[in-house]
Amino acid sequence: MDRMERPADHALTDYADRVLTWAEAVPPGRVLTYGDIAGLIGQGGPRQVGRVMATYGGAVPWWRVVRADGLPLPGQERRALEHYRAESTPLRDLVPGSPTRVDMRRARWQPDPDHLAGPADAPD
Repeated sequence: MDRMERPADHALTDYADRVLTWAEAVPPGRVLTYGDIAGLIGQGGPRQVGRVMATYGGAVPWWRVVRADGLPLPGQERRALEHYRAESTPLRDLVPGSPTRVDMRRARWQPDPDHLAGPADAPD
């Protein structure tokens, strides 16, 4: 897997690097929650992952990391929806006129066992 270019002027902690590595690993049209990434790393929680994504997430496909309720990143809804539509990410409206959400049942990515050691370590 080719890693996206990350800002060189910020020294990443090991934790931040692992969060961003998982965000990069999510395939187009699929998502992980902040809590999913924390669980995969085995450290921190959704808020800690969210903090990393808020600080460094612009260097990775940030729209593929979502809240557990499937709502797009607040303030970035339009941009996120453009990405979701371009990638054919499953979406749904709970009721007409409500905000569009990612259909978590269909879009949530389940990494295969090879990814559990970390996506950068998985064989090609």
